[in-house]
Amino acid sequence: MKILKRIGEPSQAGSAPIYRAAESGTKQQPRKGGGGKEGGDAASSKTMKKKGENLKEDMDALVDEIDEVLEENAEEFVKNYVQRGGE
Repeated sequence: MKILKRIGEPSQAGSAPIYRAAESGTKQQPRKGGGGKEGGDAASSKTMKKKGENLKEDMDALVDEIDEVLEENAEEFVKNYVQRGGE
């Protein structure tokens, strides 16, 4: 974390003081999940697995919808994509 330190007084009335960036003496420690509870790891693992499965299902549904659109009118889809700045 950088902290600004004043390195001098203003030389003239009304002028701004000069600041420089300096490294702070404190370092941030990486956080570990679970808050120190060993039983919480299994529960958080299950919730993460469930979230992953839900995301996968949503992604699969989106890909299926895109496939349906492309099967119906791929040429129009490509024209619209190019008109909107696609490569």
